[in-house]
Amino acid sequence: MKAVKRPTIKEIARKLRISPSTVSRALHDHPSIGLVTTMRVKKLAEELNYEPNQTAIFFKQRKTFTIAVVLPSLSEPFFSVAISEIENIANARDYTVIMGQTLDDEQRERRIIETLKAHRVDGIIVSMGKNTSDYGFIDILKNAGIPVVFFDCVPDLPNENRIVSNLRTGMLEAIATFHAKGHQKIGLINGPSQLPASKEREMAFRHGFAIHKLLYEEQYVVHSDLSRSGNIQAIEKLLSLPERPSALICFNDYVTLDVMKAVREKGLVINQDIYFISFANYPLWQHMDNPPMASIEQFPDKQGAKAAEVLFDLIDNKAEDMKPQYIVFESSLISHNF
Repeated sequence: MKAVKRPTIKEIARKLRISPSTVSRALHDHPSIGLVTTMRVKKLAEELNYEPNQTAIFFKQRKTFTIAVVLPSLSEPFFSVAISEIENIANARDYTVIMGQTLDDEQRERRIIETLKAHRVDGIIVSMGKNTSDYGFIDILKNAGIPVVFFDCVPDLPNENRIVSNLRTGMLEAIATFHAKGHQKIGLINGPSQLPASKEREMAFRHGFAIHKLLYEEQYVVHSDLSRSGNIQAIEKLLSLPERPSALICFNDYVTLDVMKAVREKGLVINQDIYFISFANYPLWQHMDNPPMASIEQFPDKQGAKAAEVLFDLIDNKAEDMKPQYIVFESSLISHNF
């Protein structure tokens, strides 16, 4: 099958008997080209189904007008909200957003980032997987001139651009709320111990106990690998204690869903025998008959929007000349009316 020849600027110029440079300027509404000429050029371009040569444009401007977002799961409501804000900002700047889902697999995360580098995206926004320990990809991107901004789950590296939620404020509100309702045995189902977010949660948890002069007991803090089986093991460990906790703070809403199900299967009543507060504020809680007592909102919309704004600042300016930004949004307790 013979390939269809695509119309070019030179063909338009030849038919209108003007120079190719005039056609190019007219197509871009350059003020040096008169209105009549601009209209003639655009009319013929439309008739010929002319489309700009994107490869040539990218080569000339040294941009592909694409950015990428790499995160653990596209299905999580938290990330869906963040992606929507990122896309809104990118769309306003005529940029396309490419998504990469790592599924918390470090090797998959590395392959995705290397592929994005090969395709010359103009910048990347990353929320790291819980198993990420090798940050070598950061230097690879920097050497390629591709700026990167981290959000939500970020590396503990002061020279990188990081957008996060301050988990401490929400955690302290959660403990204060439980304490005000008379709870003394408060447990924490945390994430993997190596995660910076897990460490931040536990430090705030300890601080909350100190503020309210509660007895801190190590046995009430358990870790999960965030898998369903890991979450079940964590709650079973707490329920097997001589004095089980009457209140629980969970790493995120997915941990809470698994744990609440396990608690109900034990014959215990949610928000009666055990009260729950979890991080992230799952949107569907409002449609459930018996949701957690409260959620700790981490504002994924604000994190996503700010990550996009910082990334475009880096794209528009020389990234190496800009000081790394560390931007923090305070987390906040959202009651579910219990």
